[in-house]
Amino acid sequence: MKPMAQVAMVMNLDKCIGCHTCSVTCKQTWTNRSGLEYAWFNNVETRPGQGYPRTYEDQDRWRGGWKLDGKGRLRLRAGGRLRKLFTLFDNPLLPKLKDYYEPWTYDYETLTTAPLQQQTPVARPKSLLTGKDTKITWSANWDDNLGGAPELATEDPIARKLGDKVKFEFERTFMFYLPRICEHCLNPACAASCPSGAIYKRAEDGIVLVDQDRCRGWRMCVSGCPYKKVFFNHKTGKAEKCTFCFPRIEVGLPTVCAETCVGRLRYIGVMLYDADAVSQVASTPDERDLYAAQRDAFLDPFDPEVIAACEREGMPRDWIQAAQNSPVYALIRTYKVALPLHPEYRTVPMVWYIPPLSPVVDALRDTGHDAEDHGNLFAALEALRIPVEYLAELFTAGDTDTVNQVLRRLAAMRSYMRDVNLGRDTRPEIATRVGMTEDGIYGMYRLLAVAKYAERYVIPSAHAEQAHRLEDLATECSLDSDGGPGMSGWGPLGAEAGRPEPVTIGMPGLPGSTRA
Repeated sequence: MKPMAQVAMVMNLDKCIGCHTCSVTCKQTWTNRSGLEYAWFNNVETRPGQGYPRTYEDQDRWRGGWKLDGKGRLRLRAGGRLRKLFTLFDNPLLPKLKDYYEPWTYDYETLTTAPLQQQTPVARPKSLLTGKDTKITWSANWDDNLGGAPELATEDPIARKLGDKVKFEFERTFMFYLPRICEHCLNPACAASCPSGAIYKRAEDGIVLVDQDRCRGWRMCVSGCPYKKVFFNHKTGKAEKCTFCFPRIEVGLPTVCAETCVGRLRYIGVMLYDADAVSQVASTPDERDLYAAQRDAFLDPFDPEVIAACEREGMPRDWIQAAQNSPVYALIRTYKVALPLHPEYRTVPMVWYIPPLSPVVDALRDTGHDAEDHGNLFAALEALRIPVEYLAELFTAGDTDTVNQVLRRLAAMRSYMRDVNLGRDTRPEIATRVGMTEDGIYGMYRLLAVAKYAERYVIPSAHAEQAHRLEDLATECSLDSDGGPGMSGWGPLGAEAGRPEPVTIGMPGLPGSTRA
């Protein structure tokens, strides 16, 4: 056993209101340089929808992530070294600009300098790439608030896969929000795809980073990532991605997206895992068993043998204690309500999600039934407005039983806590029916509903003995400004490709603009 620590995240989708605050603050912090106008390390997708970039989940087209060969061994979907050699200068598996969108701003000067006239002056959209007038046809959140619209939702790869099981009739239309960042996988396909070895996983906290000095702009990482969360900076000729805000994590602070989240839906904590077991987990034959294999592979931070093994590996004691107090561990292992995003990609992702339950309560209330009674809730799960099959394709490779178990636990928590809040006698049978105890139900409620800042973010800071190495790392991976460390020199498209000065970018789908 080789125990290692991973800083991980869980998002509660019941709380996401689609405000995009996380996207805007991430944009301000990490992609405010020319060449990355189109890049969103954090984006919030409306489901059903095509996502960003368009149809990124269609691995028959993009061939991202891993697959098992005939002998049960892991292989990159995009091909091995020989295939990469032949496609090094002409990679056919890259999203085009239309799959993202052509970034734009508006001709605000016309509004401020136009003379008095009868007609209101118009601020035409201007391309940030050419500076010319452009027509806006797509963006990072084009599906926003259009969940279920036939002209968009029918192109959703999951909806296409489910066919008639997902209907887009008006009365059956459903939607929910799905925030996405880099998954910081235990078995990252982006790192395995990089010919330069520029993408690596940090040993102390598991964050996946791009060494800007080693990156040569081959863009194989963009193809390899099935979540399409690696972006190419067309000015510097280098790849960039979500850094999990590692400078903040090192001092015990949460990521910017989590810090600014209006709904308080994000949880950050430490997970312990056996590095020697990652390959075995990723090689699980049946895709539907991948979730359980990964969940069960996480180490118990209270196990004396695990603690002893961590200490032998030199893991700091406060990191072990952080793993014991981790809200992520509680939601994944203790309460078993968090699920990974697309485990079938076999990258062993470390950003997990609690599936949404809210629409079933609204639907019951509209029929005149008691929406919080556990009997009604359990029976209504089969008729969710959000089809369980759709959630299963997102989080469990199609295993609806697992999703139903999670939703039943969330429904049981609502019913049990209503009795508590109304001062009535509690009903232990509610917890028993979902395989939990009364203390477990209350603990889950406290974490999901009323947890304070220090309970949602349990992040141990870096140690002084790591200072010199981390300082060098910050230099290698700096994304702070044009011309900063790792951002100089010529890339494949030239050092002056793109706009040399910061520009004003309108946040697609939101009023106003952000300064980038």
